[in-house]
Amino acid sequence: MNKSGRTLDVIAAAAGLLVVWPVLLVCALLIRLDSPGPAFLRQTRIGQNGKPFTCVKLRTMYADTGNRPTHEVGKSAVTRIGHFLRRTKLDELPQLWNVLRGDMNFVGPRPCLPSQTALIEARRRQGVLSMRPGITGVSQIAGVDMSDPERLAVLDATYKRSICADVKIIAATVLGAGQGDKTAG
Repeated sequence: MNKSGRTLDVIAAAAGLLVVWPVLLVCALLIRLDSPGPAFLRQTRIGQNGKPFTCVKLRTMYADTGNRPTHEVGKSAVTRIGHFLRRTKLDELPQLWNVLRGDMNFVGPRPCLPSQTALIEARRRQGVLSMRPGITGVSQIAGVDMSDPERLAVLDATYKRSICADVKIIAATVLGAGQGDKTAG
């Protein structure tokens, strides 16, 4: 599914951005009304083959939280609107831009921060770093977050890209699977 899968990702991301831009605009306004700081978060993440890229998301934490993994900061770092955005996964919508740019696919291992060295190493051992990261993936729908790097890497390594597998994972995500983010609730 290499080239045809990438083409489908680009077409779907472009169509998705055309459809969801009003939702992004409303979310951005609500974020700005809820707490000071930018509505969009631009954060360095580890991509395919360990290459860093800038991941774009809606900001769900207070602006002064710092560049730490969500499982390390606790629920108090998440804004009021941020809890809703995480629970509904609306905070992920700006990553459609990353899909268009070629940094990400719709489905793949979630990109981590450069500081998550244990996860990067576990993914390297499992061959996961050779995959392009995704907005959602097998670990997310299973509810496994980045606080368990070994388990996450092993589960991510089970993913084999195909249109059928991707549709199932995306459908499971949209239907609410993977509420495993400890700061979402």
